[in-house]
Order: sequence, then C-alpha cells, then structure tokens
Amino acid sequence: MRNGIEGLMQGGLEQWLAGQADMREGAKKQATSRWTWGAAIAMPVLAFLWFGPAIDVELRLFATLAAAALIAWWGYRPIDAAKQAIKIGINSAIAASFGVAYAHEVEPGAEFEAARTYGLVPGYDRSNFEDRWYGNLQGHDFNLYETHLEEQRGSGKNRRWVTVFRGPVIHMGFGRSFHSTTLLERAGKHRKWLGLGGASDHVSFDGHRLDRVDQVHPAFGETFALYSDDQVEARVLVHPTYIEHLLRLESAFEAQELRALFTRGEVIIAVEADNMFESGAMDASADRANAERAQRQFSAISGLALAINQNERGRVIEGNLPPASDFS
Repeated sequence: MRNGIEGLMQGGLEQWLAGQADMREGAKKQATSRWTWGAAIAMPVLAFLWFGPAIDVELRLFATLAAAALIAWWGYRPIDAAKQAIKIGINSAIAASFGVAYAHEVEPGAEFEAARTYGLVPGYDRSNFEDRWYGNLQGHDFNLYETHLEEQRGSGKNRRWVTVFRGPVIHMGFGRSFHSTTLLERAGKHRKWLGLGGASDHVSFDGHRLDRVDQVHPAFGETFALYSDDQVEARVLVHPTYIEHLLRLESAFEAQELRALFTRGEVIIAVEADNMFESGAMDASADRANAERAQRQFSAISGLALAINQNERGRVIEGNLPPASDFS
C-alpha cells in the first residue's frame, strides 16, 4: 500500500480528480435546468388546483408535496450520478493501493445467507448493498461490502423504516484449515429463561445445534460468547493467546459490535458501524479529505479482518490495527 493520502494523490488520483471539473459543472447545470423546467411546468397546474374549482384541501396538499418531491428528485439525479462517479474513482484508487479491486454494485452471496442464518445480522424487511472491496489481501481471499438493513415498523400513518443494521460484512479465507462451525458473538445475546438467566448452554440455527464453549480466560465471558459444533476444534481456533487478542481488538473498536462465524475453513464477520466509504462530493475542495477518510476507513476495517485471522500455526496475523477513531 502507498504511504497515506500523499501517495494516493500522487499516484494518479489527483490528476484524475482534476479532470472531472467539466463533469461536475455539467451535472450542476443540468440539475438547475431540470429544476427550472419542473417548476415552470408544475406552477400553472398547482395554481389551478389551489385557485380553481373547489378541491379537498388534503388532496391539494398531497399534489403540491408530490410535485415538489418529484421535481427535486428529477433535478438531483445528475448530481447524484456525478457524486457516484467521483466516489467510484476515489474508492477504486484506494482499493488498488491495497492490491484489491472495488465495485459500487454488489450482489451478496452465500456468505450473507450464512450471516443471516447464524444471527450475525438481524431480520429485516428491506436491504441495500454497495461498496464491494474484493481480491486477495495478504494471502487471503477477501470480500467486503457495506450492508444496510431496515425494518418497517408502526402502522397506518405511523409506518416508518428503521435501520436495524448498517456496516460491513466481510468474508475471508481463514489462515488455517478447520471443519467445524463456530459462532463468536457479544456475551448476553442468548440467555436462559426468557433472557433472565445466564448464558444459554446451546443455540440452534435452522436445526444446526451449536453448544456453548466454556473458556478459562477470566475476561472472555464478560465480552464474548462462543458456540460450536466441535468443542475441541473451537478451542484450537479460539485459544488463550487468541482470546487476549480478541479482547484488545474489542477495546480498539469499542464503539463497533463485532460478530464472527468460522465455517468451512472461512470466516464471516459483521461489524455494526456508520455509513462508510462515501468519498464522492460535488465540492472539489473536499476531495482530498473525503479520499483520506475513506482510506482510513478501509484500512481500519481490513486491519480488523486480518487481525482476527490466523496462520497455520494458530498465530494471529500481525499488522497495524488502526484505532476505532479511524472509522470517522
């Protein structure tokens, strides 16, 4: 990876961004033209509704708000497309500096179904996926994309969409082979006696039973819970030295909730975070800061993924793990 934002900009990104000035200006002009024409067409129609034949007030208000929303959406589309083009350019350059590829569009695969099945992400009614980073990262197959899940709540006029999960889902080849399925999650998610008792002795997902794995580390049970269908292999994967690393990792990312599934020789990670990798903007003066923020975010989240991986001898892969502040 090139050294920081200077290497990224000097590696060709700065020149590419400078060449996008005409595209940005054209998008602004097209948006202004659309808003002007939209208002010119809508105003006579709305004037007739408000000052013509008697029409229900609620219908007038609905028509006015709908027209305003439609004009705003139509006019903003060129700006949105320009911002997306800038974002793709910046994020692609960041990905290349890490030796991976970037794509804005995402089609989630079996890893997301596994994340759903084993509770790494909650139930939802609507989903959106974007910002895929993929390739080979330090010798491991790597796939990361941002996930936004929403649930519809309320009824009637109070129906609304509520975010139930936002953050990256990461899928990596693990550094050592194993055949079991092991779930790592925050302590306290699964409890006995309707949630009032201690940690459950086992959990079941689509008929697949995972039993609780007791750990001798005094602090582990306060932060994490471990369930597996192979107690011996689970303890090999999550051994005392590894537990120390997990606890340091939890401290570094204290504002982010981490859940991981070790299965079929791979690891799937879900991390709750804010909206990430949004590097596109219409203000050219913000390009450098936006690129630097997206670079920090990817560095932090990829560092986290590598940090919970292992080599064949079970050692945690060493590397620089950025602090949690690098998500901002």
